[in-house]
Amino acid sequence: MDTRPASGPDPHPNPPRFEDYPLTRLEYISVMVHFYRGEIARSTAWRARLDATTNWAVLTTAGILSFSFSSAENPHIVLLLSNLIIAAYLVIEARRFRYFAVYRSRVRMIEENFLIPILTRELESPLAHWRELLAMDLDLPKYKTTVLDAVAFRLRRNYVWVFSMVLGGWLVKLSLHPTVALSAHEVWSRMQVGPIHSGVVAAGALGFYGSLLALMVYGGKAGGGEPQDEIAGLERNLDQWKR
Repeated sequence: MDTRPASGPDPHPNPPRFEDYPLTRLEYISVMVHFYRGEIARSTAWRARLDATTNWAVLTTAGILSFSFSSAENPHIVLLLSNLIIAAYLVIEARRFRYFAVYRSRVRMIEENFLIPILTRELESPLAHWRELLAMDLDLPKYKTTVLDAVAFRLRRNYVWVFSMVLGGWLVKLSLHPTVALSAHEVWSRMQVGPIHSGVVAAGALGFYGSLLALMVYGGKAGGGEPQDEIAGLERNLDQWKR
């Protein structure tokens, strides 16, 4: 006698997959809102890190200036050497700006193509394929600005003032200590540091600040692209989104 159970519906059917259900309009909007809030949080965190690096540079400059002018015996070369520390801060901040730009560009993409159409009730995104670009960037994140762009941008926005304070402090130090200089020749003679001739010190300072000026003027513009901005513009150059 055949004791096998009669054929019938499977008592344990496969559970339905997420893909089997269409995404409703309300669900889509809810997901986009939470995604937008998450990207806002990440971009804000990286923006705070940018401010921290700038604060380090300002505090370092203030400390070096205070030390240099606290005594006429303190060497002026310390001011020039502090430029190396500030330059290190600039590189660190540029690296952080590149990470910030990734998340800020996503925020701007959502604002321009999702939130603005909702606010204006003109439900047509300015960029038709913005969803594909955003999804691709989530799958394979890509920097939206180059190292040169980032360094030049932070230099123009913040660090030009820090380096200018160090340069001004160095010139004032040479003019005042150990006594007030009465001629340019006296200032020139004070540039000498031990066996290092004044001309070598002046050439080093001129080369360093000349490099900063060239980077500030031409950095990030050699390729013909518009300079990137932390408020707007990060999502406009679509070449930075492509693979």
